Parts: sequence; C-alpha cells; structure tokens
Amino acid sequence: MSSSYIGRFAPSPSGPLHFGSLIAAVGSYLRARAQDGQWLVRMEDIDPPREMPGAADRILRTLTAHGLHWDGEVLFQSQRAERYDAILDRLAKQGQSYPCNCTRKRIKSVGGLYDGHCRQTPPSEGPVALRLHNRLAVQHFDDALLGPIDTDAPFAGEDFILKRRDGLYAYQLAVVVDDHDQGITEVVRGNDLLEATVRQLTLFGQLGWAPPTYLHLPLAVWADGNKLSKQNHAPALDDATPSANLLRALRFLGQTSDPDWADLPPQALLEQAVSGFRLEAISRQRSLPAPL
Repeated sequence: MSSSYIGRFAPSPSGPLHFGSLIAAVGSYLRARAQDGQWLVRMEDIDPPREMPGAADRILRTLTAHGLHWDGEVLFQSQRAERYDAILDRLAKQGQSYPCNCTRKRIKSVGGLYDGHCRQTPPSEGPVALRLHNRLAVQHFDDALLGPIDTDAPFAGEDFILKRRDGLYAYQLAVVVDDHDQGITEVVRGNDLLEATVRQLTLFGQLGWAPPTYLHLPLAVWADGNKLSKQNHAPALDDATPSANLLRALRFLGQTSDPDWADLPPQALLEQAVSGFRLEAISRQRSLPAPL
C-alpha cells in the first residue's frame, strides 16, 4: 500500500465513545498513518431514535482529546439523503430492488431469514421497506488480518433491507455509498461486523463498484464474554486520562509492552505507535478480555 491509502472511523452518535470504540478508532488510525495515508471521520447519524443529543460533538471532542486528529471535514450521513435516494432510484430502475411490507413476525414464522416473498408477490399497500434483490451473494472474502473468511451462512443470500419501512436509510446502503464516495481503500473495524461485510461486498458488486479491503479487529469483551457496547453499559472514556486510555488500547492491539510509554502524552504515544506499527502483533482471536 502507499500514500493513496484512505481509512476511516465511523461511530454512531448513540452515546459517548467507550473502550471498545477506542480500539476501532486507534486501530484504523494506526493502519492509515503507518502507510502515510488519510484517516477520515464519518458520523453515522441516520437513526435518530437511537441517537443521543450532543453525542456527535462529544465523540469529536473525545477523539481530539486523545490526539486522534482526522483529515478533512467530518461527513454526516444525515446530510446525505439526496445521494442515498439517487442510488435507490438507480437500483429500482435496474430491477435490483423491490418494495416489501413483510413484518418481523412473518419472517420469524418462516425461519428467521427473508424468503423473497414480496419479490414474488408485490405488496398492494404500504408502508413498505426497500430490499435488494440479492443476485450476487458473497460468502467468501480475504481479511487483511484474519485471512480467508468463509461464511457459508444462509444470510449471505438474503434480500436485505436498503431503506426501512419507517423511511430511514439502512446502514448497509449508507455505508457502501459513503465508502465509495469517500474513496475508502480499507475498512478497519471490529469483527462483530463480519456479517455486515458480506452484505456490503454484495452491494458493492451489484452497484459495479470496486470494494475496499477489510480488516477486522478483535472485540473487547467483559469477563462474561459479552462485548463492550453502549447497550451493555460500557463506561464512557474519561477525556481527562487520554494517555492511560490510549496505552490500554495499544496493549490490547499488541503494539506495546514498553513501561516507559506510560509517561508519554497522547500525541507522542501515537507517534511511537505509528512508527512501530506491526499488523502481525494484533491477535487473530475473535475476542479478548478488556483491560479495564
């Protein structure tokens, strides 16, 4: 790779950043900066019912406090409706999407995977979701850290949702359009999104776009094995202790065991980590206990 590398960190403003979020941010930052590439920040704010007022600003302040400075302007998905609609219109005109009014109850009754019912029997009334007519199911891809990924899962061939019945854009649509438009060359994120990667590769293919490569990092989990998340009440990062937070993230990612790093300010810590970044030092385990 070269300086043409473009990576990104794309948090959802459903709450403040926690340690699991910091791992994704630091991992993607190091990967980009180690290759003299760009590191972009995108705010995935397309689900207002789940968003917390002020969370986007707080996330950006936390990144800044931790020395994680991004390139260019922050992209807000909430300002991209016209672009998403254009892609939805294109897919519809190409016969690659269709309306669906199936309920979760109905889908559960047929085994939990959507069976293409509305593709065969178009709904006569709304409200409707829009689904991709999945003609290019992806089940295998190469991960930059984990190697060959073979899902062999039924969900890979499912006609997944592009726009929800409530009118909100689906994550799969927005992230693919944004990664394409921003020229993202590699997506670095947690491996809880392996299923999403399969679907995104499918959509990239059906749109005729070259996809980025993917690198899935190990998840930080509680002692009981559940991942650190806002839903599981992971504590917010303390912006007053950025060096300590960064050091824990760097150790989790296998990038340092040097006790002298404990005295470094955030920017110096990141500079040291960038200069000595080793992809092979990151664990290939799917999850690791969080050093909290």
